[in-house]
Amino acid sequence: MDFKFDEDQREFRALLRNFVDREIIPVAREWEQAGRYPTEIVKGMADMGLFGITIPEEYGGLDLDPVSFALVFEEIARGWMGIAGILGSHSLACRMIAMHGTEEQKQAYLPELATGVRRTGIGLTEPDAGTDLQGIRTTARLEGDHYVVNGSKMWITNARYANPLPVLVKTDPSATPAHKGMSVLLIDSDLEGFIVTKDIPKLGYKGTESCEILLDNVRVPADRLLGGVEGIGMKQVLSALEWGRVNIAARSVGIAQRAHDEALAYAQQRKAFGRPIADFQAIQLKLAQVATQLQAARLMAYWAADAVKSGRADGETGMAKIFCSEVALEAAIDAMKVHGGYGYSTEFEVERLYRDAILMSIGEGTNDILRTVVAKSLIRGETVVG
Repeated sequence: MDFKFDEDQREFRALLRNFVDREIIPVAREWEQAGRYPTEIVKGMADMGLFGITIPEEYGGLDLDPVSFALVFEEIARGWMGIAGILGSHSLACRMIAMHGTEEQKQAYLPELATGVRRTGIGLTEPDAGTDLQGIRTTARLEGDHYVVNGSKMWITNARYANPLPVLVKTDPSATPAHKGMSVLLIDSDLEGFIVTKDIPKLGYKGTESCEILLDNVRVPADRLLGGVEGIGMKQVLSALEWGRVNIAARSVGIAQRAHDEALAYAQQRKAFGRPIADFQAIQLKLAQVATQLQAARLMAYWAADAVKSGRADGETGMAKIFCSEVALEAAIDAMKVHGGYGYSTEFEVERLYRDAILMSIGEGTNDILRTVVAKSLIRGETVVG
């Protein structure tokens, strides 16, 4: 097994680190506390071509391999996890369009999505359907050459900027099993009846908006049916969510890395009893634990990303998302403990890391649900440990 990046990946990582250190870290805490949208950072990511990381080169994208894709989210989340969210939902939706869209849909959307002129997200979750996507209630009824869409979506990242927004709907609500009646529509945000009703207040994951969307008799042209075929929407969505778990695992590693960096630096600067607290064994034990778990999480994240290159990797990506997200939260808590009372202050970075880390065990499927996904993959022999 080769645990090293190739030369191109090393250069790419250096470019990303420089961008994060220069453009994100100096402003993240202030902008997050002010509720300021990171317009300048988004423009910087667009200038670097990062909105095209899952778009084929023929449409103007970078078409990164899964390991390089993970590298992007680790580095950006090290600076500010909310910024990684802006790019994450966009990238997954772009991959879904690139994999499953008709040629006309790809030509219509992907070139501008690659440059960031257009942005997008994914409309999946509903008030009564999160993990159980087959329980969605949003419907799309075909009338002539348009689908009439009614329903609502919530927790939608990039909702105020997504155009189009791929939305999971039921084109046949009576289908059994339910997933056979589900499709994805590419809904332009300027259509009448497409309403972003509110931003949902959140503990963390700030910098990007998470919104509730109302779809009130939205008339969507029939040629916006992703792939041009009804009834395969769930399959299309799941293919994107597999990359989504790599995304969350890598973001978790980024959070853990920043927690490690902050704890180590503080322990060397802060003095007690006339000595840096890094000299005390109790602090050394925490620093060693964070560093050890961080390195294990990083290896698992990139192992899972590498597995995706070979095809479906539900078990591997599920394991990585579970482990890395839990390491991120443990690292944030230990970093807060190293900081003592200052760790609870909004004047230091670690309290933000703690708030952001909590989401990692919930997003892209809760960890408990993913444990069942991993178990089923093991039982079917699709994932082999050892």
